[in-house]
Amino acid sequence: MPANVLTDGIQPARLTPAEYEQNFADLHAPLDPHEALVAADRCYFCHDAPCITACPTEIDIPLFIRQIATGTPEAAARTIFDQNILGGMCARVCPTETLCEQACVREAAEGKPVLIGQLQRYATDILMDKAAHPYERAALSGKKIAVVGAGPAGLAAAHRLAMLGHDVVVMDAHEKSGGLNEYGIAAYKSTDDFAAREVDWLLQIGGIEIKHGMAFGRDVTLADLQLEYDAVFLGMGLGGVNGLGLEGADKSGMSDAVDFIADLRQASDLSALPVGRDVVVIGGGMTAVDAAVQAKLLGALNVTLVYRRSRARMNASVYEQDLAASKGVRIITNASPVAVHGNGAVREVEFEYTDDDLTPTGQTVRLAADQVFAAIGQTLQGEDLPKLERGKIKVSATGLTSLKGVWAGGDCATGGDDLTVTAVAEGRDAALDIHASLMGGA
Repeated sequence: MPANVLTDGIQPARLTPAEYEQNFADLHAPLDPHEALVAADRCYFCHDAPCITACPTEIDIPLFIRQIATGTPEAAARTIFDQNILGGMCARVCPTETLCEQACVREAAEGKPVLIGQLQRYATDILMDKAAHPYERAALSGKKIAVVGAGPAGLAAAHRLAMLGHDVVVMDAHEKSGGLNEYGIAAYKSTDDFAAREVDWLLQIGGIEIKHGMAFGRDVTLADLQLEYDAVFLGMGLGGVNGLGLEGADKSGMSDAVDFIADLRQASDLSALPVGRDVVVIGGGMTAVDAAVQAKLLGALNVTLVYRRSRARMNASVYEQDLAASKGVRIITNASPVAVHGNGAVREVEFEYTDDDLTPTGQTVRLAADQVFAAIGQTLQGEDLPKLERGKIKVSATGLTSLKGVWAGGDCATGGDDLTVTAVAEGRDAALDIHASLMGGA
C-alpha cells in the first residue's frame, strides 16, 4: 500500500500542485477599473430601487454604483460600509443572485442583472487597501459591552458599538476571529486569507478587545456576563450539528461537512488533505454544496450530493446547484438515507426514494462511497439561554431577547435567514438598540 494512502481509498495528494492552484483560485476574478466602469454604466439608478429593498443591510446600491461610475470608488465603499461593515466579504459570498441582483430591473428586463456583487467588491477592496481606517470613534461613553462570538453578527455589533463610543470585549471559542467567514465557507469564495485581513481592518476602529479560546458555557456564562457588563450581545452561531441517526453512521469515512470545510479552510497545504474516490454528501443547503464542490476540486473521482426533497426545495440557490453540476457533482433529489453499509468502514449508503412530502416510495438505491459528509443542519448549544423558539433564541426586530440587557443576532437567533449579510444587519441593528438603551434613548 502506498505510504500516502490513509484507509479505504481516502488519500491526499490526488492532484498536481498546479491543479490545486487552479481549482481553488478566486471564483470570480476582481473587476479591473475599465470593467467596473462598464458594469456600472448598465445601472438605471432607479429612484425606488428594488435592489435596496432586497438587500438585508439596505445598502444604497444605486448611489454606490453612481459613485463608481463617476470615478470615486472610495466614496462608494463608504456608502457600502456605512450599512455593512463586512461589505467586502458579503461581496464575495452573498447570494446576490437571489437578493439584490434578482431584484435588479435589468434582470427583469433582460435576464442579465447589473453586477452588483462584483462592483461592491471592486469598491470595498480599494478602500480597504488604504492605510487609514475610514471610521473614528465617538466620545467614550464609559459603557462596556460583551459580545459572544466573533462571527459576522458579533463583529458587526462590536464595530458599531465601538464607533458609538462604547468599549467592547468579544469572546470566541476559536483560535481565529471571523466565525462562518473564516471557518464555514468554500475556500474558492474567499482567497488570499481575506477573512482574517477583513477582521484586522475592522479592528482598526479601536475599542474592541477579542479573547479567543473562550467557549460560551464552558469558559464564560451568561449570568457572569450580565453581572460584569452593561449589555450583552449573543452572536455565537450554531455550534452543534445534526446527526444522521442511522445504524452504521459511526463507521470510518463518515464525518460532518462543517468539519471538512473548516479543515480545508485552515489547511496551509491542500495536497495534505485526504479525500475519497467516491464521495457522497447528504443535504441540500449551502454547506452541502460547498462540501461537494470542494471534494471534487480536491480530486475525488465521483461526488454525489443527495437531498431528500426536490431541487426546488433545496436551500442552496439555483446558481449554487448549477455551480456544483458544472464542477462535476451529480445531484440526486427525493432520496432519504436509510442505511450505511460496510465492514468497519463505509462502502455504500442506501437511500429510499421519496415524494416531496417525504413519503417513502419503497424504491431504494445504493451508492458506492468511501467518504460521506453529512450536511443536514446545525443546532444551538448552550445552557441558561434566553427564551427559545424553534431551537433558536427568540428576539425582537432589534435583537432584544427575553432577558433584560441581552440581545442576540445571527444564526443563533430567530431574526432571519442564515446568511452572512443577514447576520451583519442583525448585529448592526442590535448595536444601535443597545446604544439607545444604554444612553437613555439618545
